[in-house]
Amino acid sequence: MPSPASARPDNDVCRFPQHRNGLTGVPTTLPVRNLEEANLLAHAIVNTIPEPFLVLDADLRVLEASRSFYEIFKVAPGQTQGCLLYALGHGQWDIPALRLLLETILPERVAMDGFEVDHDFPVIGHRIMLLNARKVLYDESDTMAILLAFRDVTERRAIEQEKEALLKRSEELRRQNEVLLQEMKHRVANSLQIIASILMLKARAVSSDETRFHLQDAHQRVMSVAAVQQHLDMSDGIDQIEVGNYLQKLCTGLGTSMIGDSQPVTITVSSDTGMIPSAKAVSLGLIVTELVINALKYAFPIHHPEATIDVRYAIDQDDWTMIVSDNGVGKDADKPPKADGGLGTTIVAALAKQLDAKVTMTTSPAGFSVTVARAAAATPLLQGA
Repeated sequence: MPSPASARPDNDVCRFPQHRNGLTGVPTTLPVRNLEEANLLAHAIVNTIPEPFLVLDADLRVLEASRSFYEIFKVAPGQTQGCLLYALGHGQWDIPALRLLLETILPERVAMDGFEVDHDFPVIGHRIMLLNARKVLYDESDTMAILLAFRDVTERRAIEQEKEALLKRSEELRRQNEVLLQEMKHRVANSLQIIASILMLKARAVSSDETRFHLQDAHQRVMSVAAVQQHLDMSDGIDQIEVGNYLQKLCTGLGTSMIGDSQPVTITVSSDTGMIPSAKAVSLGLIVTELVINALKYAFPIHHPEATIDVRYAIDQDDWTMIVSDNGVGKDADKPPKADGGLGTTIVAALAKQLDAKVTMTTSPAGFSVTVARAAAATPLLQGA
């Protein structure tokens, strides 16, 4: 087998090129004393390589093959050594891609790594191989050797293809889910609009003032749910929503749809910057909508030139506080509260419980305030309220 050792004979002793030990700086030489020992060492190295390995001469005949080559490709040494590579195993290595590598690409290069060969072998079946090739040139001779290493990546490619198929399937399922979600949102919005229209028609048709009041109240609550859904739809299914922008758009929509010319009301929104999950945004949106609608209905029974509803949201790590206050007439302290707290109070309390928060109501001559707070974050806003 040609090797660097046989390319530089020195007094019949074949030596590999000297190099210095990185630790001691002392020149080292491989422990071979003659050509026979050099060939023996090279043969041992080849057989130690766990992957199939061939040494070819310039005519592409096999000079040496590793033990793993014989075992994997089910060929015998006597039918391999000295044979043309393309004739091995009844021509199973006469592969167009391999010819391209050895006859076209490699002559123009000293080395080639990761050349992929996809082939159906007669004995072992379909295999995908990555080939690494090296030319060994000798300074004092025109002879040449080619080192050819094979790495079987069939299973890896199968796993990669399976992963790719799963990713495509997941992407398709995700796309289908998005279509279904958009369809569901569209149907929910239409249903809410139909319900709201029916309630308004009934409210106009009945003669009882009390019944009309309850139907109008139900209409407003349906519209509040529709408003929350509309603003969440604008997030395009994103799980995390910027709370300040969300509350600002929600309150702007409420003001546009509910504030009349007879009593102008300014709705202000101030919020710390932060992201909240969409599930939490639903509950917060319904609470704000309920409290803002309640303030618009009851806080200003008489004309107020500077009527204002203030919505504030503060964040302190995992804790938060939301305050909805107005400068209206407040609550009558002498009037006993309802036993069940009223429908609006019940709705706010139920939503706050879902958020692990507490509700506090404060009334004064300056107006009415509702604080929904989770743990310690209430302190800064309560001090400024």
